[in-house]
Amino acid sequence: MVYTYEMHGLKLALDVESGALHVLDEPSYAALQLLASAECKDAEKQILEKFGEQSTKQVFSEISELQKKGLLFSGKMPISSISDGVVKALCIHLAHDCNLRCGYCFAGSGNYGGVRGLMPLYTAKRSVDFLLENSGKRRHCEIDFFGGEPLLNFDVLRETVAYGKKRAEELDKVLKFTVTTNALALTEKVRDYLNSEQISVVLSLDGRRDVHDRMRRLPGGGPSYDAVLSNCKEMVAGRNGENYYLRGTYTRHNRDFTEDVLSMLDEGFDQISLEPAVLTPDKQESLREEDLQELFAQYERLVDVLWQRELNGKRANFFHFELDLKHGPCAKKRVSGCGAGEAYLAVAPDGRLYPCHQFVGEEDFYAGHVSSGIIKDRLNRFYGLDTENKTVCGSCFARFFCGGGCHASAWIINHDLLEPYSLGCALHRKRVECGLYLQARRMLHQLGSE
Repeated sequence: MVYTYEMHGLKLALDVESGALHVLDEPSYAALQLLASAECKDAEKQILEKFGEQSTKQVFSEISELQKKGLLFSGKMPISSISDGVVKALCIHLAHDCNLRCGYCFAGSGNYGGVRGLMPLYTAKRSVDFLLENSGKRRHCEIDFFGGEPLLNFDVLRETVAYGKKRAEELDKVLKFTVTTNALALTEKVRDYLNSEQISVVLSLDGRRDVHDRMRRLPGGGPSYDAVLSNCKEMVAGRNGENYYLRGTYTRHNRDFTEDVLSMLDEGFDQISLEPAVLTPDKQESLREEDLQELFAQYERLVDVLWQRELNGKRANFFHFELDLKHGPCAKKRVSGCGAGEAYLAVAPDGRLYPCHQFVGEEDFYAGHVSSGIIKDRLNRFYGLDTENKTVCGSCFARFFCGGGCHASAWIINHDLLEPYSLGCALHRKRVECGLYLQARRMLHQLGSE
């Protein structure tokens, strides 16, 4: 499969199976569009009539050479969907409580539909043991501290990191820790600890003050922007601007989300992620199909802004645009995505296991306990849940950049794990287009071609 498109003056073609990206002139672009169409049977004749004999001969010669090299119209990539049964990452819910009340929160303001509470230290330690015991021969494993707000349980976080590092060293393994936080509890003591331990941080900020404060409010209804922004700045400065992401969420209220990214950039942040809120259609904040063209235009505007900044020596990484075409995910990960329910699991404060953090608290997705292990029958529906088994993915050019989409989003919107969230798919395809465009610009710039 070859996918062609234009963006900001560049004509591009992606060979989907090989991942090869091609920058094209007008004759080549026209030829590939015709060849990629199942209905076209006289591509060479049409190109000859439009561009002449010399251009036609050169174009089809180059296409033939690329085909021989497996870089155009390449064959289907053989991929095994068999799981090795190894758990590689664990999301530990240190707190089912929160010091914010966000309007789009999937976790029911932090308690996941249950009682508010914190994870005891013995459960956190047992979670570490569970991961190490179930990681097989894999040496590098990951733990993400999550909530609610995990820093409400900071003492347990700190003890868990110390215990995890000790146990990993004993087993000749390496644990990488991340904490996802709304930044309200980032005191100097907490910041110094996270920096000294080199723990990755994901910091939540939604961009402009009015956008942020509309959705991310204190329990009493007050704004949180000033405190969050200040703490985020201190946190990032304390680690020399490294090992962090500033993560925002946009809703129907800020469809002009490029302005929010610009606000983050203006505040000095250069590692940014901005995600669309996944909400059921009945919610006022939920994105709708009629919003798509406006949202597509915002992504195209954003990638142009980021490229112009980069040309001026102010590179910023926007998470969804940073595609690695040379050393990207392994073949298995390309079709299976995040690995929820297989390589990745979440632990509730009581030690119960779930396929991922967004399924926590849903009894139908309960999958075992860190003390007694995985109930494999409860996870069967997640095995082989990849692009190979999702009908709509077969014709999607971006399928190897998402692995079939978010399982939780599919469940929230469609109540069917095999039916991806269509609006989310459309937005992701646009982000992939923008990411490919950005990589093409960088390659041309390195070659001195622009």
